[in-house]
Amino acid sequence: MTPDAAIAALKSHAVSGKALQMAAYHKSSRPFLGVANPAIDEEVRKWRADLDVAGRVQLADGLWQSNIHEARIAATKLLTQARIRDDAAVWDLIKSWVPDFDGWALADHASMAGRKRLQADPARVDQVEQWTTSPHMWTRRTALVITLPWTRQNHPKPADLAIRDRVLGWAASYVDDKDWFIQKAIAWWLRDLSKHDADRTRAFLDQYGERMKPFARKEASKYL
Repeated sequence: MTPDAAIAALKSHAVSGKALQMAAYHKSSRPFLGVANPAIDEEVRKWRADLDVAGRVQLADGLWQSNIHEARIAATKLLTQARIRDDAAVWDLIKSWVPDFDGWALADHASMAGRKRLQADPARVDQVEQWTTSPHMWTRRTALVITLPWTRQNHPKPADLAIRDRVLGWAASYVDDKDWFIQKAIAWWLRDLSKHDADRTRAFLDQYGERMKPFARKEASKYL
């Protein structure tokens, strides 16, 4: 399966008029095909079944380089898998995409793939930490979005708690950043954490809540 063949397969699912609607919704000048997510999922399942890991990485790279929205979404889905033996190339490719993020949809889909690789090798959090000081807002935001699994553990081990506290430190360094997406990411992390670790969430809000935007503070405390 070549990138051109994969893009042609995606185009076969295009819905008339949908590309313009998607471009307006995402506020992007990137090319859109007008293909819905279920159709992308259908094609990705076929490709995954026919390709080994190296082939998936090669195809995902080509799809991402096309700069077509649905092709990039398909690239992220192709690499979203819990168990991948010898996943270094997968992780490296996902990391290479981060500087290209310019909107929440691609960033969030790629982060879903990245979470699996972080959970497979939590030592990679060291690399994610480098993103927290990037001048690129979407890179800074991704450091929180990609580490969301550490908000959701009911019985975290000491190493998991250490990562949880580490990411809360990153969030603390973001509280004075008034960008809406950064504030939303802080709130998202805290809201999810509050369902499993209310004490840490309250402690963070007690210390930093007044410096957060009101909407973010309200969202973060939704389940407390």
